[in-house]
Amino acid sequence: MIDPAYLRLDLPLTASPFTVLRAAVRALHPNTRAVRSFRTARKRFYRQMLCAHAARQTAVDPPSG
Repeated sequence: MIDPAYLRLDLPLTASPFTVLRAAVRALHPNTRAVRSFRTARKRFYRQMLCAHAARQTAVDPPSG
């Protein structure tokens, strides 16, 4: 199952990891981005979005070979 937060980013399958990160940063409230003590949680969120994007890409890609 794909993370609902990732689905809200509304990204195409061809999006680059950098595009995913930019969309994830924009999805966070500015106050959440400003609090230094939330840094670990923000990094975890970004990693989850990248993993969800990679999982979605591999689930849709046809096997090669």
